[in-house]
Amino acid sequence: MATVWTAFVACALCVVFGAVLALGQAVAARHRAGGAADLAALAAADRALGDERSACEAAARVAGAQGAALVRCSVRGDVADVTAAVALGPYRPAVRARAGPAGPPEGLWGPPAAVP
Repeated sequence: MATVWTAFVACALCVVFGAVLALGQAVAARHRAGGAADLAALAAADRALGDERSACEAAARVAGAQGAALVRCSVRGDVADVTAAVALGPYRPAVRARAGPAGPPEGLWGPPAAVP
């Protein structure tokens, strides 16, 4: 009887271990896609003042160097909006990122006060 329970527990632990490995692979794919999307958006924003084509080509090169594929790229004004996807095992997460110049600072205290 103890052998049956030992076999059952061993099988249950194998299933749990497999699920943890699959979850870890999915999380790793998501993080890799996020990093690639962030870097591709920064590369596109760096060239945003030129034409959209050269900005998106730069984003595609950077995403490719990170092991990702550029799914979508658009540049409006000086803001780049890209989506990058990574294929890692059965998972293919796509992550969207935007990059451009910083807006005016916002905080709890509002705009800076004028000095008399």
